[in-house]
This record gives sequence, C-alpha cells and structure tokens, in this order.
Amino acid sequence: MAQRIIQLEHATVRRMGNPILNDVSLSLYQNEHVAIIGPNGAGKSTLMQVISEEIHPLYSEQTKRILFGKDRWEVLSLRQHLGIVSQSLQYLCNSSYKAWEIAISGFFSSIGLDFHHQVTEEQKQQVQVIMERYGVWHLRDKQMNRLSSGEARRILLCRASIHNPDVMLLDEAVSNLDFPSRHQYRSTLEQLDLEGKTIVLATHELSEIIPAINRIVVMQNGRIIADGPKHEMLTEELLSQVYGTRVFVDEREGLYSAWC
Repeated sequence: MAQRIIQLEHATVRRMGNPILNDVSLSLYQNEHVAIIGPNGAGKSTLMQVISEEIHPLYSEQTKRILFGKDRWEVLSLRQHLGIVSQSLQYLCNSSYKAWEIAISGFFSSIGLDFHHQVTEEQKQQVQVIMERYGVWHLRDKQMNRLSSGEARRILLCRASIHNPDVMLLDEAVSNLDFPSRHQYRSTLEQLDLEGKTIVLATHELSEIIPAINRIVVMQNGRIIADGPKHEMLTEELLSQVYGTRVFVDEREGLYSAWC
C-alpha cells in the first residue's frame, strides 16, 4: 500500500467569523496525483495553504495535520519536501528581482535575495540546471515584472523545484495563461510525473488535469463533497450540481474540458 504523506483531519478555517474551510479531512499518498476542483470560494486555495502550513486551522482536540509523518515542522525543513506554485506567490514575486534571483531564493524560502543570503557556487550551478530543464535559462537576467505570466509561472516552478521536493502543490497555476502557455505548463506537469513527483493541483480549469492525475477531490462551500476516480467525478451531473448551472463535459485523448 502506498505511504500516506499528508493527513488532515477535521480542519476548519474561519475568516471574519465565517468558515472558509469547514471540518475538512483529507489524506494524500506518495506518488498519487490529485486535482482539487470546485467553484471560486469553494475553499481550494485555503485547503492548499493549510497543507503547506501557510494557514493554520482552528485548534480542536479532533484536528490533526500530519505531513510526512510529523505534526510540527520548521518552514525551511518543510519546503524541502513541498514545492509551491500559486497566484499569490506570483503576485509577491512580481518585482524587479531577476528571474534567477527568484529561482535561487527557494533555498532560503525568501522572495529574492537580500544582503544576508550567502549564495554558494553549488547553488548557482543547481539553479542553472533547473532553469535549463524548464527552458528558462535565457530569461535569467530579466526582471520578474517584465516577464509574461507563462514565463513567470515557469520561474516559480524552478523556485519550487530547488530542493527536489517530494510533493508539488500547484494552486490555480494556469490562471491568466494563454493557450500556448497552458500547453507548455501541461508538458511541465507531465515532466514532474515522469520525475516521480506527487502532484497536488487546485484548479477550476479541467484542461489542466493531465491524464496522469486519476483522483479528483470536489469542493463546495468549504467542504469536500466528493472524492474519487476521475471518470466518476468529472461528470456533467456532479459538476452541474457543484457549480449550480448546467455544465457540459468533453473528454479527448485523456484531457477534459467543461463549459456552460
């Protein structure tokens, strides 16, 4: 049986007194690829932030968050196991830092480099290898705020990959990307699969769900309302119920699309 690497039990998060994550329990397993889907406001991003320890659930005796067998982590140590790409992180990185500085700052869990960061030659070589792998080494000296959304997203993937983490958390990673950039991003996900990474994807774009992702978690109003194999979850009946409108679903060559 596959090893459980992430375990959440009875996790609740409130904002302004309102539950945005409501008594959620979820287990994820090594080498399992999972997509978390649902409408805006369903709680997808909050769930991802709880997993990455960017947000802490309310305390209760029932609540558990066990990551890689431990319930307490230092951020730098956890980032060696979890790589994170999100819209909020891209917003923070939209700066005058050069692309290679953002990529290498993954070693320090920082945004860019500061005077106290001591960068080694070995780290510089590792960043070059990773940026070449993702096809962005030629962008190394460009400022982040002068890159396209697709280019910036690939730089964040380099940053997330810097520690060769076991799990990649990708939150709304194709938002605002054009069709060629989305295709390129899917190719990157397929590369992560070939490298043996565990992929956890939060998205409202079914086209982002590569064929290797076989488990779908469906969220609505801060709760998980369905969890199972892709072919059982990505149905017109279930998606119409979740989104509150008639949804049509098409599948071609292992890729799904949906429209109203």
